[in-house]
Order: sequence, then C-alpha cells, then structure tokens
Amino acid sequence: MRLRAFTIIEVLAALAIFAMAAIVMGAAYVNVLLGYAHAERATKIDADVRFAREILFRQPDLEEVEDGDEFETADGRRVIWRAIVEPTLVADLFEVEFEVELLDGNTGKGEVITERFRLLRPTWSEDDDRDKLRLEARDNITQYLEGVRGNR
Repeated sequence: MRLRAFTIIEVLAALAIFAMAAIVMGAAYVNVLLGYAHAERATKIDADVRFAREILFRQPDLEEVEDGDEFETADGRRVIWRAIVEPTLVADLFEVEFEVELLDGNTGKGEVITERFRLLRPTWSEDDDRDKLRLEARDNITQYLEGVRGNR
C-alpha cells in the first residue's frame, strides 16, 4: 500500500506562495500606517497655516501685515509668516502673496508654504489712491455705457 503525501516541490511552491502573500500584506499594512502618519501631519500643518492666514485676515494695518509675524504652536513648532501685498486696479482690492514657514522645534527642519489670493481691505488703502481708482472706474463705466448706447 502506498502512502499519500505532498511532494517536496509542492511544499516549496506552497511556502513560496505563502511568503509572497505575507510580504504583500506586510507592505500594505506599512502603507496604511504611513498614510495615517501623513494625514495626521498634514492636518497639523493645515491647521497652522489656517491660523496664520486668519491672523493676516484680521490685521487692519497694512504695515503690520507686510512685517509679518511668528508664533509657536502647542506642540513646539515655530510658524513664521510674511506677506507681500500689492494693490490692484480695483479700489480696496489687494493681491497678496502669503508665505508660511513651519519649523520643527526638535529637528529645526522647515517647510515653506506659499499661497496667492486677493483680499478686499478698505483699511489698507490710502485715501488718495482709493479716490483715484474709483474715479478711473467711474470714467471707464461711463465710457462703456456711452459706447453701448452709441451702438444702438
């Protein structure tokens, strides 16, 4: 009577398949852990940038905005922000280049995030510039309306 069993080749093939599956599952698990760590870090960075942006939004004085500011977060990171503000052709509307530098308190390594946006801030305008831009806008509208009426 002959005994039934797996051959050595079948056993080695099964072990190879099992080893490959274990490697794939381990890599997937590590990727999930790295994803969680990245999401947590991105959330902290996003919160710091949002807070710095909120400080900028609430600042009524243009000189203080252009000087920038810095603060330290609860977990020891240092946040330094600065803004380059340029007037547009619309009264009280400004083009802002907002730069936030995030420095890790332990390692000293930094990351710089730059954003560009427009802000409507009447307190940042000079009265003479505002009046001049409004007069130019009024003249442009008047010329446009005269041109539209003349084409009828």
